[in-house]
Amino acid sequence: MLLVIDAGNTHTVIGLYDNGGLRAHWRLFTSHYRTEDEFRILISMLLQEEGIQREEVQGCCIASVVPPIDCPLTGVCRHAFGITPLMVGPGVKTGLVIHVDNPKEVGADRIVNAVGAREQFDGSLIIIDFGTATTFDVITQHGEYRGGCIMPGIEIGADALFHKCAKLPRIDISRPPSALGKNTVDQIRAGLTLGYADMVDGMIGRIRAELGDNPTVISTGGYAALIADVANGVHHVDPLLTLKGLRAVYRRNQPQKG
Repeated sequence: MLLVIDAGNTHTVIGLYDNGGLRAHWRLFTSHYRTEDEFRILISMLLQEEGIQREEVQGCCIASVVPPIDCPLTGVCRHAFGITPLMVGPGVKTGLVIHVDNPKEVGADRIVNAVGAREQFDGSLIIIDFGTATTFDVITQHGEYRGGCIMPGIEIGADALFHKCAKLPRIDISRPPSALGKNTVDQIRAGLTLGYADMVDGMIGRIRAELGDNPTVISTGGYAALIADVANGVHHVDPLLTLKGLRAVYRRNQPQKG
């Protein structure tokens, strides 16, 4: 079995693949101070819940954008499972050609998302990840990573309104009944969801114009479904895109048999 781990700024998502595909997946809160022992206990409990023994895990692939937990995660793989994990980074085979000023700056999660999207779709692609930050990544039909953009995520916007505007409440982010809110909460929801959707559509239009192409748009991340429901330019929502990409990267880096 293959254990895949996506360590993000807000959540760490863990997936377990067997020969039949994705057997289970879990979402944990990301703490910069979590120790190797804590990870070992948590992961062991999750596997036990699925009736999986440690010895059944034969491989691990990790994408992390949180350096403080890289060592604890790799330590768990070595000491609990007896395997050396594949950390997504420079030198790892992805099938992509990175055409940016400094390829090392591109987050491992963004590379993995691109690999996962290319496994499923042909032609040029725009991948939008609605995480702590919202990122756009652009892949040409030839597998060239052409760049993208980064902006504050929806929750960051909601938190900024709450902390910086004394009379505005903290809200749960959901679709409003109208673009014209009749109360403060619905007005904030309209700005955060409908406004964000229009921003997404606007950026998709700009990217298409610069590419001179009509790429397929795939979204992932915690708010992907919400925004895709009100945006016009998103073609597919795949909440498990990063896990699929991690499995694909792992397979690309295994020795060829025969």
